[in-house]
Amino acid sequence: MSGTRTERLDRLRRMERVSVLVVGGGINGISAWRELALQGVDAVLVDRGDFMSGASAAPSRMIHGGLRYMENGEFALVRESLRERNLLLTNAPHMVSPLPTLIPLADRFSGVLAAARRFLGGKPKPRPRGALIVKLGLTLYDLYSGAGKAVPRHRFYGRRELNRRFPDLDPAQRFGAVYYDAKIAYPERLGVEMVLDTEAVAPQALAFNHLGMDGFSDCKALVTDRLAGEKLSLRPDIVVNATGAWIDITNGLIAKNPAPLIGGTKGSHLVIDNDRLRNALGDNMVYFANREGRVCIMFVHLGQVLAGSTDISVETPEGVRCEADEADYILASIREVFPGIKIAPEEIVFRFAGVRPLPRSNAGVNAEISRDHQCGWLPEQAGLPPVLSLVGGKWTTFRAFGEQAADLVLEKLGRKRIVSTRDMRIGGGRDYPTEANVRRDWIADAVAHSGLAAARVSVLLDRYGTKAAVLAVHLGGEGDEPLASLPAYGRREFAYLVAHEHVATLADLVLRRTAMALKGELSLDAIEEIAGLTASVLGWGEERRVAEIEALITLLEDFYGVDRATLEHRNRRQDHVPVEKSPHEPSVRKRQMS
Repeated sequence: MSGTRTERLDRLRRMERVSVLVVGGGINGISAWRELALQGVDAVLVDRGDFMSGASAAPSRMIHGGLRYMENGEFALVRESLRERNLLLTNAPHMVSPLPTLIPLADRFSGVLAAARRFLGGKPKPRPRGALIVKLGLTLYDLYSGAGKAVPRHRFYGRRELNRRFPDLDPAQRFGAVYYDAKIAYPERLGVEMVLDTEAVAPQALAFNHLGMDGFSDCKALVTDRLAGEKLSLRPDIVVNATGAWIDITNGLIAKNPAPLIGGTKGSHLVIDNDRLRNALGDNMVYFANREGRVCIMFVHLGQVLAGSTDISVETPEGVRCEADEADYILASIREVFPGIKIAPEEIVFRFAGVRPLPRSNAGVNAEISRDHQCGWLPEQAGLPPVLSLVGGKWTTFRAFGEQAADLVLEKLGRKRIVSTRDMRIGGGRDYPTEANVRRDWIADAVAHSGLAAARVSVLLDRYGTKAAVLAVHLGGEGDEPLASLPAYGRREFAYLVAHEHVATLADLVLRRTAMALKGELSLDAIEEIAGLTASVLGWGEERRVAEIEALITLLEDFYGVDRATLEHRNRRQDHVPVEKSPHEPSVRKRQMS
């Protein structure tokens, strides 16, 4: 990280002018800022909240080509998405991995006429797809994907094989198609790693979370430090508006009467702790159309089942959350596929929602709105710099979107691109050991340099990729005292994240630098313990520590379906139940990590 927050703010105060101000620290804003910074541009990135705290923290955790986009004729988007998926499998192997995906099918011919009508410009109602149309789509998907180079080709199962492999599946399903896409373990961390990587090699660039852009005056952008309340200003030559679903709101702070660009839809997801559902899915994602014809997904993510999603038009991105009727809708969709599996209310350990920043559209069905990305300059106004708005896009294509935006800005600045990010490894993906024997050697080497036990190094490698080597040395031969409330995590491990990863609030650490909340591991005791540790690193007084705890609990209750009673119950459960082993991390039962 390029200095402490205080040091970076001091640099910002001394800046009278900057070439580019990027507003919005989600995945697309970070990508555009990274692209510009790597070309030597003095670019400043600001976000009123934490990095990756908006829609970028609420994806389906899939890195995918978008199989269903072909029904809308968006073949170029599918090709680009599959190319970017393949690049991420190479550039971020510590977080992005292949995901076998099952499409259960009840008949052969459903959807053929509807697909033909849609391809010819018609607007048929969504309905389930049959084996024939899925076979045609997957054949083309494999072709775009690279004919099995990055992931295996698709295959089909008949009823007998399908029932053998998925005995809990609805018996009405007669066929099963399995194809491959990919999943991302820690999307929030990937964005933060891109910030840290860029800061390390582009010292002329600055990135700030919790620094909000409030408007313009005399050609200067007015920004406020949301933590300290300090107001600052700087004069950018160009502004990149990468605020996603907030683009129209942000443009309204900059220009007079800008045309609306966004027509966002809300997507909600549930995280479910249910052993039978976990076992029914195994290593596969199930991708299916429910009775309404809407695509739904479910797969095991970090030891829990992730299921979603909804697609609901919203007027404002502010305050969105997964409502009770959306949770019921997702659970009803699960029952369509696995009718014999019952999910109790208390098994929903986390829920989240985000607003897709889709382009404004008159489409009668939200699924028909394009997921492609586009950049557009606002009409120039006197006293304002040029403003480039980043509209639409999907998580998978963030690199291509950032590249497109940066090239438009470079052209406006009269500068040329000097480096490409196409083959650039991200964070802990550098030299990541994907083969079992290479992994063993990597762990042995890290053990020799750090003195930590191999089991502990393996856990760190799963969480942080090859950045675990630096962290292991930091933890040292004496090991790392585990948290009393969460013994799978270490106190010095968390202190390192707070000190080195732009953590400014308790929520930053709990919700975005780690996945403990999403995995259902968080309890009141854990919040208290982590808050005390964070306070000691950041120098908070008791009043600030207590305020951070209350702010986090309120956030969990209001937006993530985790109330205080649940957190208290987890205290008692963790007092009596041994730590469970996740698919990626060994159990930690001893009080001392070594």
